[in-house]
Amino acid sequence: MAEQLPERARAQLEAELTTLRERRRSLAAAMQEQESDVGDRGDEANALESGDDLIAVDERIATVTELLAGGPERAPGRVPDGTRATLRFDDGTEQEVCAVAIPEEIASGQQGMTVTTDSPLGRALAGRREGDTISYSTPAGEVRARVVSLNFPGD
Repeated sequence: MAEQLPERARAQLEAELTTLRERRRSLAAAMQEQESDVGDRGDEANALESGDDLIAVDERIATVTELLAGGPERAPGRVPDGTRATLRFDDGTEQEVCAVAIPEEIASGQQGMTVTTDSPLGRALAGRREGDTISYSTPAGEVRARVVSLNFPGD
């Protein structure tokens, strides 16, 4: 079963999709104009850069469209949006975290308890179960933790 997006997140994604589609039309029109102009190497470089921009916009359109459609169910390499986990670190401390797909969904004051599904910790939780040991990279180095509990949305 596909995950339901919160209404606010859905509205943000729909607005982003509208903006992306407008940007794509603009880039495609500019590229078509560049193709008809005879230019120098600088113009060729601009055309290549525009092509790269167009590819990036197309990829983001695909991602946003997938998120709006509910995304792939329990996508490989990603923990589902809304997953809650309690972790016990090597120093004995425990922390509960909640994984979100969209960073804008992180509630004010909850930044320390929320991770994105594609963050190093979010990816480390993918495919894991209670009792598993995970490790992930942080700016301070590699961190290890044991998964005390893991609750998927809808469970």
